[in-house]
Amino acid sequence: MPDGILAASHFIAARTPGITLHVRNKRPVGIEHFAEDRVLVLVHGATYGVETGFDLEIGGFSWMDWMAARGFDVYAVDVRGYGQSSRPAAMEAPAKDNPPFAFTADAIEDLAAAVDFVKARRNLNRVGVIGWSWGTTIAGGFAAKHPELVRRLVLFAPLWFVEEPPPVGDGDGPLGAYRLVTKEAARKRRVRGIPPGKEEAISPDAWFELFWAKALASDPVGAALSPPAIRAPNGVVSDLQAYWMQGKATYDPSAIKVPTLVIHAEWDADTPPRMAREVFARLTGSPHKQLIVVGEGTHVVAVETNRLPFFKAVQHFLEDEI
Repeated sequence: MPDGILAASHFIAARTPGITLHVRNKRPVGIEHFAEDRVLVLVHGATYGVETGFDLEIGGFSWMDWMAARGFDVYAVDVRGYGQSSRPAAMEAPAKDNPPFAFTADAIEDLAAAVDFVKARRNLNRVGVIGWSWGTTIAGGFAAKHPELVRRLVLFAPLWFVEEPPPVGDGDGPLGAYRLVTKEAARKRRVRGIPPGKEEAISPDAWFELFWAKALASDPVGAALSPPAIRAPNGVVSDLQAYWMQGKATYDPSAIKVPTLVIHAEWDADTPPRMAREVFARLTGSPHKQLIVVGEGTHVVAVETNRLPFFKAVQHFLEDEI
C-alpha cells in the first residue's frame, strides 16, 4: 500500500437480520473530515469481492489507493455471500442442495446499508457511487430508487440485455446456491477479448497470480477444494435468466436523476460496448451524462496495464465542476 494511505475494514449490519457486510475503506492520512464530493461507495460484480478488483494492489497500488491519494474517502462493500461478508449456511452444503441467493434486489439493500453507514460516519447527505459490471445494476437500481442519496454515479462495464448466454452459470440443469470458478476458468475469462499475442502485455500472468491469491484468501472453504475454486452466489445468474436474457431490466435508467458516467473498455467481451450505448441512451433523466470508451482494455481494465487512462477518466468525472 502506498505511503500516506490508511486502510481499514468495517463490518456492519445488513438490513436483513443476521447478515454482516464487509466494507473496505481507504483514505488519505491526516484527513478526518470529507465533503460529499470526496466520498465514494463502490460495489463489485457478479463473481468476486471488492479486494480482488477495487483494492487489488498491482504495480504498487490499487484503484482505491489511486482515489485515496487524490483526497477521496473510498469505501467498497462486499454483497452478502461475497468476499468477507456473511456466507450463508447454503454455501457450506453442495450447491445443488439449495436454491440461488443474493439476488440484485438483495444486493441493492446491501449497498443501501453501506451508504447509510458511510453517510452517518461522515455526517453527509449524499455520496458518490461506482458500480462495476453486475454492480452497475446494483448501483443503478439504488440511484434510481434513491436519487437524493447519490451525488454522482459511475457505471463501469454496464450490464444490459443479454443476446448470448454469458460465461457464468451451471450448465443446463437447475441453478444451485452457488457456482465454482477454478483458476483455469478465471484466467481464460480474464483474457477474453484481448487480441491474440497481446495477452501478456495487457493482462500479465504475474498480476493474475496476485489476483488469484487474493481471491482464494477471501474464500478459505473454496480454496480447500480440489481443485481450489471460488464460490460465487447464483442470485445474479438467476436474475440474468429471469430478466436480462428475456429483454427485461431490473431497474429503469431513466429514473436516475444524477450526473452519470458510463465507461467501458474497447475489448470488453463480457458486457460488450453496445450495452454501454444502450444504457447511456436510456439515461434521459440525468442532468449530465458522459459515455467514455477506454482503448485496449477488457471487462477488467481496472486491473490491466492500461488502467491509468481509465482511472484518469473516472477521476475527471468525479472532480469536474458540472
